Amino acid sequence: MRAVIQRVKRAEVRVDGHVVGAVGAGMVVFLGISKEDALEAAESLVEKIVNLRIFDDQDGRMNLSILETKGSLLCVSQFTLYGDCRKGRRPSYDRAARPEVASKLYEAFVESVRGRGVTVETGQFQAMMEVELVNDGPVTLLLDSERVF
Repeated sequence: MRAVIQRVKRAEVRVDGHVVGAVGAGMVVFLGISKEDALEAAESLVEKIVNLRIFDDQDGRMNLSILETKGSLLCVSQFTLYGDCRKGRRPSYDRAARPEVASKLYEAFVESVRGRGVTVETGQFQAMMEVELVNDGPVTLLLDSERVF
């Protein structure tokens, strides 16, 4: 699994012009799922994300997690995170999981975050979405479950 995490002041996702998910202060997680991913990868990634100390404490240092700040998380599925651009000019998505597999792991990821007490909003799986966000910092991080946490 791959995740692009952005600390945000606010964010929302729309499908066909209608807001389907919105958060205030917290984070947006763009989540990509590969053919090789399993539930263990989701759990490991969730544990890492909810405990990342990327929010400011009273001294202005990034020292608090989303759990400590009671922030919200907007999770958006994004198979293009597995786009391979090494050959040619059109990305290959061969490593991305098929939708029927990816949707189950995506839902497991979301439910695992919720199970830790974080308010989670989502996009709509397999839909064309518009994501609007105000990055706070900016703070943007990349996580990959294939790399040891």
